[in-house]
This record gives sequence, structure tokens and C-alpha cells, in this order.
Amino acid sequence: MGAGKTTSAAEAGRLLGVDVRDADALLEERLGAPIEDVFARDGEAAFRAAEERLVLELLDGPPCVIALGGGALGAPAVREALRDHVTVLLEVALETAWSRASGSGRPLARDRAAFDALYAEREAIYHAAADAVLPYSDLALLRRALGALAAMARGEAGGLRLLWATTASGDYPVWVGPGAGSGTAPWPLADASRRIVVTDANVAEQHAGRVPGLAGMIEIPPGEEHKTLATAERVWHALVAQEATRADHLVAVGGGVVGDLAGFCAATFQRGIPVVQVPTTLVAQVDSAYGGKTGVDLPEAKNYVGAYHQPAGVLVDPQTLGTLPPEEFAAGYAEVVKTALIAGGELWERVGAGAPVDEQVILGCARTKLAVVAEDERDGGRRQVLNLGHTIGHAIETVTGYARLRHGEAVGLGLLAALRLSGAGDLREQVAGLLAEAGLPLSVSGVAPDEVLAATRRDKKRTGEHVPFVVCPAPGEVRHGAQLAEADVRAAVAELVA
Repeated sequence: MGAGKTTSAAEAGRLLGVDVRDADALLEERLGAPIEDVFARDGEAAFRAAEERLVLELLDGPPCVIALGGGALGAPAVREALRDHVTVLLEVALETAWSRASGSGRPLARDRAAFDALYAEREAIYHAAADAVLPYSDLALLRRALGALAAMARGEAGGLRLLWATTASGDYPVWVGPGAGSGTAPWPLADASRRIVVTDANVAEQHAGRVPGLAGMIEIPPGEEHKTLATAERVWHALVAQEATRADHLVAVGGGVVGDLAGFCAATFQRGIPVVQVPTTLVAQVDSAYGGKTGVDLPEAKNYVGAYHQPAGVLVDPQTLGTLPPEEFAAGYAEVVKTALIAGGELWERVGAGAPVDEQVILGCARTKLAVVAEDERDGGRRQVLNLGHTIGHAIETVTGYARLRHGEAVGLGLLAALRLSGAGDLREQVAGLLAEAGLPLSVSGVAPDEVLAATRRDKKRTGEHVPFVVCPAPGEVRHGAQLAEADVRAAVAELVA
């Protein structure tokens, strides 16, 4: 309720030149009374039965754009019938939905507590059924995404699912599903723009050559220790040698290191060329490929040199995760847990219960990050919650020379410290169990707590005297900018030292 389905369906139908059917309006016409009157006269069960019959008729009819009522997906027969159609979810925040729906005569929008419960109940159903998810803002966003939606309707997206990312500096499609990076997804940029892949030596043989229309390839050494300005300079020189211009674009095929470095090279080469992200690791598919943060490390601190440069598109093929060594997959799992803690709700229920990482979990993580970035692209506020576990995690990476621990392993340790500092002892134990089950370390040896503490003071998000920490007292309750006593931080770090 309150997502703007009627208005958006009308605009989509107009632009596509097809008929529009509003299920609620047609129901009122068929039943001869407003919906609230039908609820009062016949009860909700009778209304839902009539709604199901009407929607199934519409789905069996000629091509059109249909605005479905919020409760239509409660019927299993409707959900099954939608499998043969392109289903678009207009994602709307709870507060926005309530402000639009309450006081409008809607029978299910009269009591706030009941409305909140209904929102939570329907969330999982909507996300499971959605082929495409758009963050509702205005009709301009719908118009920008309509080309991708039309491609899906024409069968040109190979059954992939679509998330539409929006930021202050631009929008881009995120395609998720088998074959997304190897030709199944509509390519985000015109064919006239040459595709030059940046990848590492471990990924090149398995995945890089599958990029369609490949015009060139640049290999970099694998590992965080090579995410440096020296490696970036190698990429810039290789682009010059391949006569790249601003009409061309980079394709980052690999994990977080490749994505960060290729994005940084794209942001700076000839003052900026596009980049398409094709993440092949779990950490990249659930976190680092989205949001436009690019950069390289300095010996003194992680990600100290970089730029915001949103991708032209992200192509996520979960099947590539099958080629990951177990320890690399486990390292990415720490970012899954972090994102689920931030999201709370449906995503945390799945991850906190130990559910396997499948396409639905990857989509949930991506949606969570994209929603945060849409609100705050450049770390001015809300986006800092994505740093949960990273302040201490990055510090541990720095003092160990980026070589002893994988990024995700360090983040997992940072999460444990952050939860201790949040006063969430029971939640810390639950997360420790998840990390241990995934094969992640719960402690680190040979690290001095004071060195880690000193490294946190060089965190790039620090702007004044105090280091800002992110705390999470409970799933879905995340607060950034927390000022913590140095003694408490030292104790939380010391608890991690084997």
C-alpha cells in the first residue's frame, strides 16, 4: 500500500503503448462498491476470493500493464501465475507507506501496529515474487528503468532478476542470475564502446574470457597487497598501450580488489571513463561491487586513496561462486552477516538462522546496500552504517600488512568487537557461531591491541578528534558516529587476540 502502483502502471502503459489494468478499480466496478465497503459488508475473505478470480483473469488475458492490489500475492494461485509474467516490486519504506495509506479509507491502514505487522508479513512474499525491484521515488526513475523492464518483457534478459540502483550522481541496472556476466544480461553500455577487462591472474582463465565482445584484457596480481598505486599505474599504462579513449569502458571481473582498483582506474583515466562491475566473489556480489566506492591502499591505511565513481551496471552471476576456494567463500560470508545485521527483518531472519547463501540472500544484501547508498551516496551520514565491523577490521588488516588475513576474515573479527562495544553479548555469541560454522577465525595471534587502536585513529571516516564507530545493539538497529571510550575499544580488541 502507498507505493504508487496505480500511477506508475499508468505511466508505464503510456510509454509502452499498451493497455493498463488497475485491479483495485476493476474490483470496485465488479463488486459495485468501494473496497472498504466490501470489507465491511462481506469480510476480507470474500474480498480476497473475488480479487484472486479477477487477477487470474487479467494474467490470462492479452498483454498489458497491471497494477496489483497489495494483498493479491497472498493467493498461491496468483503467485504461481505470475511466474509467466514480469513482476515489478515498487519498494517503499514503511514510514512512507503508512503516511500515504493511513487516513485514506483503506481498511488495512487504520491501526499502526497492525499495519507494521502486515508490512513485515508481506515483505518476504513480495521479494520472492519480484523479477525487478525499483526503489520508488518518482516517475522519472520509472522512465529511466523502463528500457530494462521492457527488455525483460520481450524475453531479452534470460530470466535474470533486476535491481535498479539510484544515486545522486546517476542510476544503473543490477542484473542477477546465471550467465549475467557472459551475455545473458542486456549490456549496460552501447556496443560501440569497447569493453576492456581488468581482472587478476586467478580469475582470468575461469571467467574473464566469457565477457561478450571483449576488446582487450589487463591482468593484475591477485591479493589485497597489490591494491596499490603502483598496480593502478600499470593499468593506466596498459590502457594507453591499448589506445583506450573516453568512448571505451572497463569491465571489472573479479573480487573486491579488482573491483575497487578497476573502478579507481576508470574514475581517473582521462578524467573518467565508465566501468561495468562483474563480481565473481561473495564479498563483491553482496557488497563491494555496488555503491561506487573505488580506491587503493597505502601502507599506513586501507582505501586511503580513491574516488566515488558509480558503475554503469553490475552483472552478478551466483554460479561463479562455485569456483571459489572454500576459504574465499567463507571470507565473503562475513559481509553477508554484516549486511543482514544492518537490514534486520527478513534478511536477518534467514542469515541468523544459518540459511545457505543463495540467490535470494545475495539479492537481499544488494538491496540493503543500494537502499543505504541511495539515501547517502558520499558517506555524509547514513552510509556510514555500512562500516559496521570495518573500523577495527580495517585496522587489523593494516597492522598485519594486508597479507595475513583476508578482508572478510578481518571484518568478521571487527564484527565481534563491534557487537561487544554495542553491549549485545547474546547477539555477539550468535554471530560468533555463524562465523565459526563458516570456518572464519574468531581470534588473531601476534597482534598488539595498542597497534590496532592506533590504526583505528587513521580510519578514513575520522574527521575530528574522535574515531566514529558503528554500533548495533540489535539486528536492524544500527547507529553510526558513536564515540566510545578508548579503554572499551582496547578491551574489545584484546578479546580477539589469541
